Amino acid sequence: MKKETIGDSLRRVDGRLKVTGGAKYSGEYEVPGLTYGVLVPAIITSGTVTTIDTKAALRAPGVLAVITPFNAIKVPGYQPEAPTRIKGLKLFNDTQVYFNGQPIALVVADTFERATHAAGLVKATYQLQSHETNFHKNIEKGVSPQNNKDYVRGDVNAYKDAPIKIEQEYMLPSEMHNPMELHVTTAFWTGDDKVTLYTKSQGVISSQRAVANAFQLDAKNVQINSRFVGGAFGSSLRTWPHEIAAIQAAKMVKRPVKLTLTREQMFTLVGYRPLTIQKIGIGATADGKLVGISHESHSQTAVYEEFTERSVNVSRFLYDIPNVNTLYKVVPLNVGVPAPMRGPGEATGSFALESALDELSYAVNMDPIELRLKNYAETDLEKNLPWSSKYLKECYQKGAERIGWSNRAAKPGTNRDGEGLVGYGIGCGAFGAYRSRALAKIKLMPDGSVNIKSATSDIGPGTATSMVLIAADILNIPAKKITFELGDSSFPVAPTQGGSATISSVGSAVHDACIALKQKLNALAGKLEDSNDDIDYAKVLSQNNLPFLEITQESNANEEGKKYSMYSFSAHFAQVYVHPLTGVVKIKKVVAVVDAGKIVNHKTASSQMIGGAVGGIGMAMTEEAVFDDRFGRYINGNFADYHVPVNADIPQIEAIFIDRPDPIINPIGTKGIGEISLIGVAPAIANAVYNATGKRIRELPITPDKLI
Repeated sequence: MKKETIGDSLRRVDGRLKVTGGAKYSGEYEVPGLTYGVLVPAIITSGTVTTIDTKAALRAPGVLAVITPFNAIKVPGYQPEAPTRIKGLKLFNDTQVYFNGQPIALVVADTFERATHAAGLVKATYQLQSHETNFHKNIEKGVSPQNNKDYVRGDVNAYKDAPIKIEQEYMLPSEMHNPMELHVTTAFWTGDDKVTLYTKSQGVISSQRAVANAFQLDAKNVQINSRFVGGAFGSSLRTWPHEIAAIQAAKMVKRPVKLTLTREQMFTLVGYRPLTIQKIGIGATADGKLVGISHESHSQTAVYEEFTERSVNVSRFLYDIPNVNTLYKVVPLNVGVPAPMRGPGEATGSFALESALDELSYAVNMDPIELRLKNYAETDLEKNLPWSSKYLKECYQKGAERIGWSNRAAKPGTNRDGEGLVGYGIGCGAFGAYRSRALAKIKLMPDGSVNIKSATSDIGPGTATSMVLIAADILNIPAKKITFELGDSSFPVAPTQGGSATISSVGSAVHDACIALKQKLNALAGKLEDSNDDIDYAKVLSQNNLPFLEITQESNANEEGKKYSMYSFSAHFAQVYVHPLTGVVKIKKVVAVVDAGKIVNHKTASSQMIGGAVGGIGMAMTEEAVFDDRFGRYINGNFADYHVPVNADIPQIEAIFIDRPDPIINPIGTKGIGEISLIGVAPAIANAVYNATGKRIRELPITPDKLI
C-alpha cells in the first residue's frame, strides 16, 4: 500500500467535494425557520441620520422587522462601559454616518427577494456634513499612527550625499477584496446566552472571541462554523459589523437570520488594500554599493478607525544599507476602513522599493541582479540578528535561468520580436516566518484510521491536505486512512489563517500529536519510544482492549527562535511583450522562485504560488478602485467595471522551490509562502515594461494610456 511523505504532491483531500458541489460554504446551510437580512445603505458620505421611514417596508409582504438605530437592541460590547469595547464601526448603535454605503438599517423577511424589495422602500433623511474622500487633497493631513515610531539607522537622508541617487514617488490605488464567495453570515440563538454562526471566517477562534466580547457571552456558548471559505486573502481576518448585525437581528426576531452582502457592498464593508503614495530616495556609489535609503509612505484609513500596515518595513532589512530612515503616516477619510490584503504592507512597499532599485540599476549601469548581489544582506540589520535561513541568492540564480535573463537587453527599448518590444524584470519579496501556539486532537480508531481535529481555517491553500500529508509521513500510514477536520470553534484552539503561518503553527501541532500518538502506541506495544518498526495500530488497540486512542497535543514556538530573524524570501521574474503603437502589454511568462524552507506538498504549494502571481498581475495590470469625490462613491464598485485578471491575462507561471528546511522555526522546517507568492510580482512586471519600452510607470495599474 502506497505511503506518502512530506514533500510529495498529494491531491487535495477535499478536491472531489469542491468540484462536485459537495463542499458546503457558509451561505449554503439551511436551518429551520430561516429568515433573510438585507442591509440598507446610507446615500450620504458624512453626517447623521435624522429620521428613517420604515412604514412602507414593514407593510411589504413577508417582512418581519426593520432594524435601525432608533429601535435596535443594544450590543453590550458597543457601549462605553463594556469591559472589552469593540473597535471600529458599530452598526445601529448611533446615527452617525462615516462613509457612503454605510448600513443604516437591516430589513428581515421570510425570503431574500422580499427582503431586497423591502430594503428599497426604506427612506431616510439626513443632516449633511462636509466629507473628505480625496486622498491627494488631504495627504498633508496625514498623521503618525498610534504606537508607531519612525525608524532611523545611521544617518537620516544619507542617500542625498551619494554620488548617484534616485528620488521618485510611487502610487498604488485601492485594490478591493473580491473573492468569488460573497460574505455571508447565518446566525441563530438557542436561549438567551447561546449563539451559533455559519460565517465566512479565516479564524473561528478569533470570531468566537469577538462575538463573545460583543454580546458579553461565555466563549464556550458561541459556536462558529466555517469549514469551507471561498477565498478571503485578508477580508475575513476580523469579525465585521455586518456579522454582529446578523446576530443582533436574530435576537430581535427570535429566528435564524442569513445576511448576504451584495457585490457592491463588498467594496465598502470588508476592507481593501489602501491607496498609498510612497516616496523613495536611494543613493549609491558609482560601483553600485548602496549608501542610504529614505522611504516615506502615506496611505488612507477611515475617520472612525485607524488601519496601518508595514509598507516601509521591507526597506529596513532586505538589502545591506548602512543608513535607513522610514516614515509612515495614515490619512483619515470618509471611506470604509481598509483591511489586510495578501502580502499586506510588504506587497505595497516592495513595489516602491523594487522599482526604485531597478531605476538605480540603470543609473549605475549595472544588471539589476548584480546590484542586488552587491548589496545582499547576510544578516538582518534592522533586528541585528542572523537569519534562521536565507537562500535568496539561489532564488536569483534559478529564476534567471528559467526566465532566460541572458536574453535581456541592457538598454531599454532595443529588444524586439516582430512588432513587439520585449522586456525582462525582477522583483523580490520577503515576509516574516511566524509560528503561533496551536493544538491538535488525534484519534486512532479500531480499524487503524486516524482522525485529526484543529480549529484552523482553509481559505484555499489546501490546509487539510497538508495536515494529512504530515500525519501520513510521521505515522507511516496511507493518507487515505487519515481525515483532518477544521473550521469549527469547538475543536482544539488554533490561530487565524493569516500571515502565512498555518503550516508552521498547526502543522507543528499535528506533527507533535502524531509523535505523541506513536510514543503511546510504542509503550502499549512494549517497544522503545523511538522504535522505527512498523506498528499494527489496530492490533495494539485490540490487545489493550481500547475502543480508540485519543491525544490532544499543544505546540508552541521554540525559545531558540528569538535568537534569529525568520523570513521567507522570493524572487519573481517577468517577461513581457509591449505593442509600441497601442501600448498593450502582454505578459509572456512569470517565474516565481521561493525560499520557504521545506515544502510540505509541492502540488498545493505550486497552486499557492500561481494564485499569488495572478494577484500580482492584477495589482500590476488591471485592478484600480475609481472614486467620485463629489459623492464619495466608487464609480466601478462592481465586477463589470472593476477588472480582476481573467484567464486571458494569465501567462505561463512557473513556481520553483529551493526546498531546504529551516533548522530553527519548527520541527518540519517549513516557512510560509502565502504572502511572498504575491510580494514582488507587481514591480517585476513594471520593471519588465520599462526594460521593454524605456517608459517608467510609477502609478499602477499599467494601462495602455500610460505607455503610448
